[in-house]
Amino acid sequence: MPQNPDQWLPLVYEELRKLAAQKMAREAPGQTLQATALVHEAWLRLGGDHQPPWENRAHFFAAAAQAMRRILIERARRRKALCHGADARRVNLQSVEQALEADDDSLLAVDEALDQLARHDAAKAELVKLRFFAGLTIEEAARVLGLSQATAKRHWTYARAWLYREINRG
Repeated sequence: MPQNPDQWLPLVYEELRKLAAQKMAREAPGQTLQATALVHEAWLRLGGDHQPPWENRAHFFAAAAQAMRRILIERARRRKALCHGADARRVNLQSVEQALEADDDSLLAVDEALDQLARHDAAKAELVKLRFFAGLTIEEAARVLGLSQATAKRHWTYARAWLYREINRG
């Protein structure tokens, strides 16, 4: 991978924008957070035009997923603080890969459980971050993490079950 960010980051950035556009095509009307805005904010948090030296695509996508996660969680916490809503923890894990569609309570519950999963199994937590916060498909996430698709699917199934159990404990 070239060391000069000017050579490769615009290509990766465009790939992130395409993923975000695909996610937003499935969104319900009235969504206040646009996928492009999420990608732009993540890009800025990663360094904007002054990017650190990324080791490879996996390193970049892991950092991008983490930045998107933080943005979405901060947004959910702000909105929840404004609404003072109930402490509901109902989460549909069939659509866990759709962070932009999750309500604030669900997003916060997944984030809390994801922190616990990371302590239990960091590799599976990284897969969830790539799927849930960066919007990658199972195939794309497997490629980024250097896993076979079969292993990524097994990790995904395990992680979803683990998160479901943790979220419904409380």
